[in-house]
Amino acid sequence: MHENLKPYKFGISLSGGGARGIVHIGVLEALHKYGIRPEIISGASAGALVGVFYAAGMEPLQILELVKANKMVKMFKWQMPSNGLIDIKKVLSLLEMNIEKDDFASLKKPFYCSVVNLNSGHSEIKHEGKLFQWVLASASIPIIFEPQVIDGNSYVDGGLLNNLPVDCIRNQCRILIGVHVNHNGTQENISGIKAVAERTFRLAMSQNVRESLTKCDFVIDPPETRKFNTFDFKKADELFRIGFEETEKRILEMFDSIDLSQIIQETSRKAIKDI
Repeated sequence: MHENLKPYKFGISLSGGGARGIVHIGVLEALHKYGIRPEIISGASAGALVGVFYAAGMEPLQILELVKANKMVKMFKWQMPSNGLIDIKKVLSLLEMNIEKDDFASLKKPFYCSVVNLNSGHSEIKHEGKLFQWVLASASIPIIFEPQVIDGNSYVDGGLLNNLPVDCIRNQCRILIGVHVNHNGTQENISGIKAVAERTFRLAMSQNVRESLTKCDFVIDPPETRKFNTFDFKKADELFRIGFEETEKRILEMFDSIDLSQIIQETSRKAIKDI
């Protein structure tokens, strides 16, 4: 499709990463500061959670307060390991309280959600019909969370096979921003079963992200995210800061590497120079 015929100026794809997904909120806030408001969103796991609230019309700082006010780390009830170690159902009430209707069509912006069908073994993208069940499925980290059974099939974390779902929106936006919050550089002192399991899962997921990253016009992948684990929700302010500062630090690079003059005339060059 010709660039000028694509219906949206900016799209954004948000990766999974547990508490590290709070980085996405900082990225969105920094983009807003410079006049960039993504109009179409895709996400996996934590990226799906942030993405759905953003698509519902919430401002980034409102999403941050939602995370902090509900102390998300305490929302997960540890239980006997039958199908999962944690009950994710309390997150459903958070969706119900903050999103008007359980329907993709009720969102203010188009939203695409990555999930994995355990029965077929395939990655799937959902963007219509019932909303909450697919967001919960996308955030259901295998083993940690119980799978979501939908229409007789078991669904888990979309990040398992497609942790940066870009193909579903690539042809609908002129500029695609990819945000990856699982930086996998060298890591020392990996000890304990929890640390080994998390490192292994993150490395496995990184393999399905490589090609997706090449399809983005601009990528934000803060190296500092590797210092945080999946359940570091208590460090929400710090994670938000990392996303905001990394985006602001690189915003000039973004404006220089992509000819935005024809895409976002309302953005002031003076504001960029004030960085």
